[in-house]
Amino acid sequence: MIIVGLDVGTTKVCTVIGELSSDGVLDIIGESTVPSQGLKKGVVTNLEKTSESIRQSLFQAERVAGVKVERVWAGLAGSHVKSVTSHGLAAIRRNHSITASDVERAIDQAKAYPFEGDFELIHVLPLDYRVDGQEGIRDPIGMAGVRLEVDVHLVAGSKGPMTNLRKAVEDSGVELSGLVLQSYASGLAVLTPEELSMTVMLVDIGGGTTDVAVFKAGHLAYSGVIALGGDHVTHDIAQLLKIPFEEAERVKKKYGAALPELADPELVLEVNQEGGPLGVIPAPELARIIRPRLREILHLARGGVDEALGPLEISVGKVILTGGAALVPGLEDLARKQFNLPVRLGRPMGVSGLIDVVASPTHATAVGLVRHGAARPAAQSTRGFARSSSRQQGADSGENIWNRIRGIFKDFF
Repeated sequence: MIIVGLDVGTTKVCTVIGELSSDGVLDIIGESTVPSQGLKKGVVTNLEKTSESIRQSLFQAERVAGVKVERVWAGLAGSHVKSVTSHGLAAIRRNHSITASDVERAIDQAKAYPFEGDFELIHVLPLDYRVDGQEGIRDPIGMAGVRLEVDVHLVAGSKGPMTNLRKAVEDSGVELSGLVLQSYASGLAVLTPEELSMTVMLVDIGGGTTDVAVFKAGHLAYSGVIALGGDHVTHDIAQLLKIPFEEAERVKKKYGAALPELADPELVLEVNQEGGPLGVIPAPELARIIRPRLREILHLARGGVDEALGPLEISVGKVILTGGAALVPGLEDLARKQFNLPVRLGRPMGVSGLIDVVASPTHATAVGLVRHGAARPAAQSTRGFARSSSRQQGADSGENIWNRIRGIFKDFF
C-alpha cells in the first residue's frame, strides 16, 4: 500500500511517500522538498502558486519512488485552527452495561462545543472516560454504571482556509484523503515508546507559525498555534543588519546560533548589504539578534500550556523540538534554560527505507502524515474522505492509531 504525506508550509512543501508492507513495516521510498509559494503563516494566499509548489514536490518525490501518487494526507496549520477540550455525558439505563452506542452519545455531546465563527471539526480525540465518577478508564465498553463521562480534545479549522488548502491540493492533480493537524502528525513521527507513556510537549517551529502540542500517554491533550516562526528570526536579522531577506536567511542557516556563547568569538561574517558594500558582523553578535525572537516563541509556547494545563514543570515531563528552526544550534540549550525540563530534538523514527533522507526535524510532519495514513488503511482507499464525518475521523485518529503505532514500534525498539 502506498501512502503519501504532504506538508504544505510557509517556506517549503515536503512530500514523503511510504509503502506499508504486508508484515506491517513502513518503508520510506520517496521524498522531495521544494520552496513554497503562495502561503503566509500556513494559510493559502495564492491558489495557483500553492498548487504549482505542491505539483513540483509531488513530481520529484514520484521520480525518487518510481510510483504515481494518486491521493495524499495533508497537514493543517495556521492561526485559524482552534482547539478545546470538551466534556460529554451519557446516562446509562439501570442494569445495563455500557455499549459502543453509549460511548458515541457521550462523544456526540462533547462535539457540540460552540466554536465561534464558521468552523469545521478536524479531530475528535477522546482523552479518558469516567464511569460513576471513577477516573482513568480507557475503554468503558462492557462496564456497569449509570453515568458515563468523557473528555474529548476537539480540533477545528475555519472553513475558508481549509477549503482553499483542499482546492490547492486537488488542483495539483491528486485526491485528498484528509487533513491532519500538523503538530499531531509530528507527534506520530517522533514520540518514542517511553514518551507514549508520559506527558510531553512538542514545539514545532516552522517558517511562518509555531505549532504546540501536549501529549498525555499518547493522547493529544492540548494544541495551539503561535503566529511566529523561523521567518520572523530572518526578518529580525535583515532589519537590524540592513541586508536582503535572502541574505539574512543564508547567514542564519550557515552561521546562526541561539546562544552567543556557542558562536565562535573569532569568526567575523561578511554580509551582502542591499545596494551597498560588504558589511561585517561578529558571529556572537548574530546570535544576540537571533536569541530574543526564539525566546519569545518559547515563552509563548509555555504560556499557552501554563494557561490550559497548569505550570509547565508540573504538567509536562519533557519537551521535544521539531521543525526547521529546531536545527538552529543551541536551541535545545535555550529551551532547557527557559523550560527547566529535559529537551531533545524530534527526528522521525520507527520507519525503514530512506531513513537518512527523512531523519531530520524538518520531516517530522510529513513522516507523521504517512504514519497516520498507514494506521488507517480503510480510510486510505476511501474516495472523498475529506468530506467524511468528524466522528469517523476522531475515532480513527485517537486510540486506534496510537495502538497501531505502538505495534509498529515493536519492530524497531
